[in-house]
Amino acid sequence: MDQGFWEKLKKPASPSQGGPFFALAPMADVTDTAFREIIAKYSEHGTTHGGPDVFWTEFVSCDGLASKGREVLLRDLEYTKGEHPIVAQVFGAHPENFYKAGLLIRELGFDGADINMGCPDRSVEKQGAGAALIKNPDLAKELIAALKEGSGGLPVSVKTRVGYNKDQIDEWISMLLGEGLAALTIHARTRKEMSKVPARWSDVKRVVELRDAMGVKTLIIGNGDVTDMKDGEEKARESGADGVMLGRAIFGNPWLFNKNIQVSDVPLEEKLRVMVEHTKLFEKKLGDIKNFAIMKKHYKAYVHGFDGAKELRMELMETADVAGIERIIARFLAKT
Repeated sequence: MDQGFWEKLKKPASPSQGGPFFALAPMADVTDTAFREIIAKYSEHGTTHGGPDVFWTEFVSCDGLASKGREVLLRDLEYTKGEHPIVAQVFGAHPENFYKAGLLIRELGFDGADINMGCPDRSVEKQGAGAALIKNPDLAKELIAALKEGSGGLPVSVKTRVGYNKDQIDEWISMLLGEGLAALTIHARTRKEMSKVPARWSDVKRVVELRDAMGVKTLIIGNGDVTDMKDGEEKARESGADGVMLGRAIFGNPWLFNKNIQVSDVPLEEKLRVMVEHTKLFEKKLGDIKNFAIMKKHYKAYVHGFDGAKELRMELMETADVAGIERIIARFLAKT
């Protein structure tokens, strides 16, 4: 098994010995190319104290990439030089298209390829993809093999859940661990639980123990309810996970992976300035193919916890272009 760049990330889970590595979670219409560029900049990725150790793209349909409409989807696979190492995440249920996606991922210069086997979205599951693959382990194996073959040696990983309607670690996870994956991200909930219950990091620990008992080298990344890097270090220490993936905590906080900065210490003016910069970058990179409303989920996160935040959010929610956002923020800051 070729672990590629993952080999360099191997770290003991004890912070005193180096701590876990940290990954940016793939989130549809959140961790797009614009936001990732902002995260890389303000987390000071590439320094000893900053940046995710691994970036992930949003998930992209293998079927779509093999269709005539692939040009739009290719925009979801754009990234900057400052985001390495970066993993392209894909989803689908047709091995032939996973092979084609692997060829493309290698051609585009990604450091690794990842399969989403945990998304609970009904439209994704209806295709036999995402979490639906937990109920179809034979197809899951075929998809892994096809992506490996297509990507020609790039390390392949999987992101999944601990089961579909119940705990299936012993059968589902053990099967995945037997497929020579470079890394396996465990969202510590079942598909049925969605995100409605607390993530069980005790399940991550069980996966680590299973991996060790099987004698395989697959790195285990824990995912679920991690609030910040300190919390991630603690969860990794308790579970033995090699890495920690942060998702929802990144909202409104591109400084999240910077060990020298606490978001609570960032001046309000700076937060709002970065929010405007993020908006401009979204419009520049994706404005012709994505709805401006996508940015509004970010505004809710950037704008909170200060006097006048509610009123400012309401104004921002009514705005549909960059110029309007700039005017509103400039007017607000002039009053403060």
